[in-house]
Formats: sequence, structure tokens, C-alpha cells
Amino acid sequence: MYAVTRKPLPGTGLIHFCIVAVMTAIVAASPLTAVPALAQDGTQDPAVRNYPSRPIKMIVAYTVGGGTDIMARLAAKELSQAFGQPVVVENRAGTLAIAGTEAGARAAPDGYTLLATPSGPMTMNPIVRAQLPYSPTRDFAAISVMGKLPFLLAVNASLPVRNLKELIDYARARPNEVSYGASGPLFQLGVELLKQKTGTQFLHIPYKSSGDGVAALLSNQVTMVLLDTPPLSGPVKSGRLRALAFANDKRSASFPDVPTTTESGFEGMEVYTWVGMMAPAGTPSGILRKLEIELIRISKLPEVRERFQALGVEPMGTSAEEFRRIIADETQRWSAVAKASGIKPE
Repeated sequence: MYAVTRKPLPGTGLIHFCIVAVMTAIVAASPLTAVPALAQDGTQDPAVRNYPSRPIKMIVAYTVGGGTDIMARLAAKELSQAFGQPVVVENRAGTLAIAGTEAGARAAPDGYTLLATPSGPMTMNPIVRAQLPYSPTRDFAAISVMGKLPFLLAVNASLPVRNLKELIDYARARPNEVSYGASGPLFQLGVELLKQKTGTQFLHIPYKSSGDGVAALLSNQVTMVLLDTPPLSGPVKSGRLRALAFANDKRSASFPDVPTTTESGFEGMEVYTWVGMMAPAGTPSGILRKLEIELIRISKLPEVRERFQALGVEPMGTSAEEFRRIIADETQRWSAVAKASGIKPE
């Protein structure tokens, strides 16, 4: 018998090498070998992997029925359906929303306490308060901005003015007699910006909530308000209040007949609040990411966008990084307005 020696075909050595390389890469990427990488970002932590495994509390540092509360409850309903766990809204109203915001900052950083907040506590309070029991940047982790609410300038329907220019003329003819109701720094600084743009004087009347300011306007206790739209929507649509202008660069889908401040001849008068979701600093990144993904998804839902637009809310659904940038930009902008107005931290 003769021993048969088979010579490898030309190129088969290279083929064998490639096959081995590919198989090695597949094994390296298999779930078994990927465990250390997953562990690094926390997804192997049962608390993160199984989140949420119990009810979530969502703090709103304002009264029931305001713009923040309405948006928070919409988000809570959708998050509850997505996660299969109750999301309970807890209202903790107080001066400048400080108490409720501090409660959010001091909560356990485990993802089971969230804070639904407008811009005021995060960008306005540091401007007007010399001391705060929380730091917007140090004590909170930004998740997502759900939407923004351009402010609406409104007067009582009995006032003989039909547009923003007529209101300015009316105020100039009555120095320090035209008043406005404001329940927080942003509402006040918004009117301060109007004063700077027009050289007009308005008398500031403080109120505890937007609802109180609207009630004062309805009873002619103040001349005007510059507020987010939810508490104004009903009275404006019923004809008891008259909307003069949106402090925005584009018209609102819910009030298409109301001109913007830009259209009215006053550029750079954009005034709005946003409502975003935050968690205590130190909350695991995996949990924050889960919440961020869901909130972005929720902000894109047709039924949510329809509900937002009915309230005059512009849906956003930002990333956490965009949210942090918004806080920095808004703080810088309104600090400049406050300085020009002579408003100092108290």
C-alpha cells in the first residue's frame, strides 16, 4: 500500500486562518464573555436590571392643576403603563417650590423618587435667593425635558386694549398704575424683560400660585399676567380673559389667532418655562437611562403631543445632555435680565 499525502490546496491556509479569527471574535462577543463589560455600566446589578420593582413617587413642588402638575400626571400615567408599576404624584407646594424641590434632592438615589420640575427652581431660584437648601447642578441628575410652555400675556376682557402695542400705550399713559400678578421669579423676570424692551413701568403684585394670579386678573385686582398657558387656557377660551401675545418666536397651535411678541414688534421677548424630570444625584446611570428613553418615547406619542398642544405646550423630549445645557443657558440669560433690573439675591 502506498501512503497518500494530500497537499493543501493553494490559499487554504489563509482561509483557515480567517475562519479561526472569525470564530474567536464570535466567542469573544458571546454573552458569557460580555459579563464583565455589562457589569461596568451597572446592568448586572439586580436593582438596575429589575427596575422598577415597586411603585415610584413623583414629587411636584406646586399645587394641583398647574402646568407642571398636569404634565407630571401625564408622564406618570404613561410611565406606569410602560413599567407596570404605579407612579404616584405627590404635590408639595411651598414658597418658590423650595420645600418640594429640596425633598426631591434629599430622597434616596434609587430611582424610586423623581422630581417633575419647571425651570423656576433650577434656573430662577439661584438668581433671586442668596441661599438655597439644594444645588440644581450638584444635587440632581437631569433626565429629560418633556416640553416647554411659552408664556401668554393676558388681560381682563373688560380692559380697552386689543393687542400688545395698545397695552404698552395704556401703561405709558398711567405710570405705575398698571399692575401684574406673578407667583414666582420667572413670571416677574418675564415682565422685567418686557419693561426693558419697552421702557414701560408695571407694578408687581406677588401671589402664591399661578391660579391665584389668574383669579386676581378675573376679578380685576391686577391689570395683566404673563403666565404659562394651562391656567389661562379655560378663561381665555371662554372669553373672560383676552390673550394679547405669546412670548415666543412662533404661534401656538392651541391659540393660532394670538400673535407672538415678535410679530407684535418686540423681538427677543421669548419667555417660557420648561417641565423636566430629574432624580437625586447618585441615582444609578442604568436607571437614569431607562427613564430617559421612556420619557423621550412618551414625548413623541401622538396622544401625549395632542394633549400637550391643547395646553399650549411644545413637546420636546430632550436627552439628559441637552437638559443640562438648557439649565446652563437659561441661568445665564436670566441672570443678565435680573442684573439689568437691579434684582439682587435675598
